[in-house]
Amino acid sequence: MSVDEMQWKAGFACLVGRPNAGKSTLTNALVGDKVAITSSKPQTTRHTIRGIVTRDHEQLILVDTPGLHKPRTLLGERLNDLVRETLLEVDVIGFCLPADQKIGPGDGFIAAELIELQRAKKVPVVAIATKSDTVDKGRLAEHLIAIDRLGDWTAIVPCSAVRGDQVEDVLTVLAEHMPPSPAPLYPEDVLTDEPDERMIAELVREAALEGVRDELPHSLAVVVEEMVPREDRPDDSPMLDVRVHVFVERDSQKAIIIGRGGSRLREVGTQARAGIEKLLGQRVYLDLHVKVAKDWQRDPKQMQRLGF
Repeated sequence: MSVDEMQWKAGFACLVGRPNAGKSTLTNALVGDKVAITSSKPQTTRHTIRGIVTRDHEQLILVDTPGLHKPRTLLGERLNDLVRETLLEVDVIGFCLPADQKIGPGDGFIAAELIELQRAKKVPVVAIATKSDTVDKGRLAEHLIAIDRLGDWTAIVPCSAVRGDQVEDVLTVLAEHMPPSPAPLYPEDVLTDEPDERMIAELVREAALEGVRDELPHSLAVVVEEMVPREDRPDDSPMLDVRVHVFVERDSQKAIIIGRGGSRLREVGTQARAGIEKLLGQRVYLDLHVKVAKDWQRDPKQMQRLGF
């Protein structure tokens, strides 16, 4: 059998875990490029981002979800529903449990949901001890024992996405559960199926989240209003004008994002523009505006307008 005639294996894997369990960092490490925004703030991911890993006739499509959590707002409830819908449609689940935190009620809440899912749909669940580089061997061993007691997992794999330790092992274990496929599901050079507008909005949100107080992450929404090529530019030096609105819920939050004399917003723009230019492969003029959408997380009409 020639290489071209070899059978492919291709399917979907989903990483779950409580907020800030290292899911987005692991997604980026597995794909080998930045497809999900990362932040030390909880609830960074709001949309399911697909990262695509292709190697040796195997294609793994990673669906990164928001962290499952006990919801306090309508947005929180919608994010949880999004996770549950995703879990019903994948071939394997990676349950991320960070080694630098003791297993707590949040992990128990997710474990119970996954055990229920295993009963209903027989979906294999691989437990992944993320952030293994942050603890010593003794603490890691304790963590792995605690994970084992939490449920009946298909496999338990420790890894450090930051250092790259055992990321290949995670990939191999997840890929084992991909079903046969006549061909890859996506072209082999594609890393994500996210539209550019959403990736741009996520890069702006990531930059805006850097170094802000804990109250802000939930309140921040970003919408790309317009992307138009700059007229009268030479063909060998095009420029794209990108207009973006950053929404917060209160005037006090608007002041935090803008900073004294606009200094904070300029930093956000500089950081986001670098990521956007790398994504699009061309120069960008980024025009950022901060607006207040009062209590949008509790208002279904406003949530719809902001893309939720």
